[in-house]
Amino acid sequence: MSASDSSHGPSIWAISDGRAGNAAQVRAILAALSETRRWLQIGHIAGKGHRAEPLTLHPRPPWTWLPGASWPLPLQALPKANRAQLVSPWPTLWVAAGRRSAPYSAAVRRWSGGKTLTVQILDPKTDPEKFDLVIVPEHDSLIGANVIRMTGSPTHFTEDAIEDAGQAFADLADERGKSAVVILGGKSKAHSFDRESTETLIQKLETAAQTGWRLRITCSRRTPVSVVAKMRQFADRVGASFWANDGDGPNPYLAWLLYSDVAVVTEDSSNMLSDAAWHGLPVHIARLKGGAAKFDRLHQSLIDRGCARWFDTPLEHWEYQPLREAGRVADQIIERLLEQYPQPEIESFDDMKTVAPSWL
Repeated sequence: MSASDSSHGPSIWAISDGRAGNAAQVRAILAALSETRRWLQIGHIAGKGHRAEPLTLHPRPPWTWLPGASWPLPLQALPKANRAQLVSPWPTLWVAAGRRSAPYSAAVRRWSGGKTLTVQILDPKTDPEKFDLVIVPEHDSLIGANVIRMTGSPTHFTEDAIEDAGQAFADLADERGKSAVVILGGKSKAHSFDRESTETLIQKLETAAQTGWRLRITCSRRTPVSVVAKMRQFADRVGASFWANDGDGPNPYLAWLLYSDVAVVTEDSSNMLSDAAWHGLPVHIARLKGGAAKFDRLHQSLIDRGCARWFDTPLEHWEYQPLREAGRVADQIIERLLEQYPQPEIESFDDMKTVAPSWL
């Protein structure tokens, strides 16, 4: 992967610490930022050093044992290949997620002389003033002048992805009305998908199936093998659709979100809960074993926003404004970029360097 000059908009580096959930949040914000109506506002910025592929950093102990973004000699914490990637020209925009990426976000801000706008997603466990913007969920306690607080996670689905999924699974459009997507998580630091949780959820889903709900059950990479097996058996028994891996065919996840009327989502994943809320689906939160105070706050924030209710009652439908936090964050990033790179005066359309597509 090599950096390249760009004269077609700001250069961007997408950074994660290797955790899939963190990388997904970076991708969501950049996808929202790259939508045409937003990109046209910053297309005049001539960035350098753009990286088309995300960069995953792998810092090593003893640095990873230290809190915050004040690591001594942070480059020495990285493998040689990683160090070779962190070189100038520095990007216009750096978007990173995860505590272990925070020392490099702070460092790039210094190394670029403040020219790189650094956006750190999730609590960096250090002074937020070391970054230009810090994006945290409401269930974290971090506050500050440059801190943007969100409900849930910054999830986003592009128009192209929605169109592709809609066309690939177009037959589902005729199956609206009492259709429910069931999104299963798994083991995490705070939760476990044990036998009791599985049996309780299956009982509730069976009641839903008996009352006419059409179920579409999908698993995640963290769903235990034993849960996958039991859910597959249940799906076969009640005639529900089921997807666990590529052996079940193309992944219908986005299409099921698009063509379902309600969602059942296990409580362990902010990203999965936010995916359903992005589509405006009434989210029924399914309980697992365990918990943590920050998840209690997450669930309550979704309930207070009108997105979710606990799956302790029969499936039902209600209306609320879809949760589009990645777009809100992208708008604030654009606002900061325009402070640094004001749009040029345009006397006529002939002077425009970035032209809107003909379909706008």
